[in-house]
Amino acid sequence: AALPGPTPADWAQAPLDPAVRAVLVGFDEHFSYAKLCQALRYLLRGGSDCLLVGTNRDHRLPLEGGAAIPGTGCLVKAVETAAQREAFIVGKPNRYMFDCVVSEFGIDPARTIMVGDRLDTDILMGNTCGLTTLLTLTGVTTLDEVKGHQESDCPARQSLVPHFYVDSIADLLPALGD
Repeated sequence: AALPGPTPADWAQAPLDPAVRAVLVGFDEHFSYAKLCQALRYLLRGGSDCLLVGTNRDHRLPLEGGAAIPGTGCLVKAVETAAQREAFIVGKPNRYMFDCVVSEFGIDPARTIMVGDRLDTDILMGNTCGLTTLLTLTGVTTLDEVKGHQESDCPARQSLVPHFYVDSIADLLPALGD
């Protein structure tokens, strides 16, 4: 999306699609100021009747070798800041996505394990949904962070503690062969 003209007045007066009733913020490697302006205009035009939905709040996406790139949470935060309202998050750690899967496929939480590499999304969602949780230490979380939460008296921090952990997802391969 390009800005529709050279000045802010042009950007604020470009036509909007009257059928749009929601702004969805997800991973977008082409996120731009123009898209941010358009999202804000739809949200302002629709008021509370225009939904603001985010896919997740991941701040960073880890890459091999310890590198990272900004995650979708950064884009969600940009739109929330501009619109001065909070997005409804459909992905982790919100249980919305899990409830949809349970409803569609009849999943039994007592027989389900959540495997993930982030405490604040994967493990929190698993614990909130009553799942067994398994942390892989190949992402942004360290074992020292887990121990800090485990030793805390704070219930919010305790909800970030996984049931189990492995250094790598590859550590599970022998168990899957049984």
